[in-house]
Amino acid sequence: MRNPLSSTVVALALMAASPGARAQDASKTATYGEIVLRAGFNPDPYRVSVTAGGAIDAYADTPLPAACVGNVADAPDFEVTYEASGRLPLVFRTLSSVDTTLIVNGPDGAWSCDDDSYGDGDAQVRFDKPRTGTYDVWIGTFDGGTANATLLITETP
Repeated sequence: MRNPLSSTVVALALMAASPGARAQDASKTATYGEIVLRAGFNPDPYRVSVTAGGAIDAYADTPLPAACVGNVADAPDFEVTYEASGRLPLVFRTLSSVDTTLIVNGPDGAWSCDDDSYGDGDAQVRFDKPRTGTYDVWIGTFDGGTANATLLITETP
């Protein structure tokens, strides 16, 4: 007699291995570089020029939280290794002429996402009590395609 539970497990394993399943891969090298910042860093904000967007629809094509939207790449756009002091927030913001989104994978493995909190189509993800560790950042475009953008990293609320 066939075990229906084992068939379900096999089917789920095959779906997980499917080449159609795409997701952000924090283990990949960040496209636009990386930096180590310590609390109180200068200059503040730290600025990085990027091309926002990519081939992955964060909402439809990934297992990320529903708040994660926009078209992004699989590799992070930028990686920040941050040494926290416990006194200052850590804030990621976008600036662009198009509607941008942010996806940040924090040191604890939790995903934080935003679209438009910085106003005028720009995104912001804020960590009020940031942890020491690595933050992988993806900058997406809400309406697809790619666009020039600036990632701002600041401790100013």
